[in-house]
Amino acid sequence: MDPLVSAARNNSPDRRRPSAVSIRDVAKRAGVSIATVSRAVNHIPTVNEALAKRVWKAIDEVGYLPNTQARALVSGRSRILGLIVSEITNPFFPELVQEFDNLAVAQGYEVLIGSTNYEPARTESLVQRMLQRNVDGVAVMTFGIEEDLVQKLVEREFPLVFVDAGPDLPNIRVLKVDYGEGIRQGVQHLAALGHRQIAFISGPLRLRSAVARRDAFVKSMAELGLTVPCEHIVEGSHTMESGIGAMERLTAANEVPTAVMCSNDMTAIGALHALYRTTHHVPEEISVVGFDDIHLAQFMLPPLTTVQMSCSHLAAAAVEALRAGIERDHPKSGTKEWRIPTRLVVRQSTAFPRGTLPARVQGAAAMRIGNEAG
Repeated sequence: MDPLVSAARNNSPDRRRPSAVSIRDVAKRAGVSIATVSRAVNHIPTVNEALAKRVWKAIDEVGYLPNTQARALVSGRSRILGLIVSEITNPFFPELVQEFDNLAVAQGYEVLIGSTNYEPARTESLVQRMLQRNVDGVAVMTFGIEEDLVQKLVEREFPLVFVDAGPDLPNIRVLKVDYGEGIRQGVQHLAALGHRQIAFISGPLRLRSAVARRDAFVKSMAELGLTVPCEHIVEGSHTMESGIGAMERLTAANEVPTAVMCSNDMTAIGALHALYRTTHHVPEEISVVGFDDIHLAQFMLPPLTTVQMSCSHLAAAAVEALRAGIERDHPKSGTKEWRIPTRLVVRQSTAFPRGTLPARVQGAAAMRIGNEAG
């Protein structure tokens, strides 16, 4: 035989392809029936836990890859969860996606992820793609419900999870973020330091979550007997760029605030950047507080004081809420709301207001230590 022909045959895809491993090989390896393997692969709860572990060990040993489409035909479920987020440029959302994916995969689900970028056309295309993939349920983690999106999903009558608010329908569950408590802690922290001129940079006020955070700020200030001038509430867009622009407006005002709360950490990071280019040092001249507690917050200079909304807690609640709507025997199938707590994390971007006695004492002490070190 021609050597070139022989080499071509030996290197053909058919020669390189390993022999297929079937469900029968798994059953033989585990010492169980094919039906038992099928039930374990499809996560049927009646399968004994020890037996299921034996099956999955055998699957790993023989290298069997379950056919997800065939499983969906048998079980009537795709075991795919849809996850819709607003954007992926904000570090909060990649952190949320990672936590959600880790939890879903550990519980036998795959995840189909999409980002709307706040664009209606992109949102519609994304929803259609998820419906075509026959997802078992969708978590809409956009922190601001887009009505067209809601309607398209609700019409399909499958499990849905929303953040903040959702239609009052049987298979819809809502994750209620406690914005009020986190914002209140932030305002009280600043007030305890002595701040009275506290400004707020909101998110885009077309989003319910942004309105909720702004309203929580105004209410928390009122509880302390403090009023907020109109020029001290500036609308942003939850981006660093909007944080820069908003802070430039605040520092150009006739009455510059001594502290600023921000609707999210990206806005706060932009505010820090804007202040870095001025004579208003943080926290000596202006204190800054964020919201979210993204991983980057602790590495800012100075490290950012912020209200934590835990990505791991939010992702765990979203996965559990979806499973509660999908799995008939889920222990929380009757639960409609999940509360997401918030809490203040104090770092170095907040301090006593400029000109106050505690600030002067602290500054003098720092100067004395510096001179002694020199």
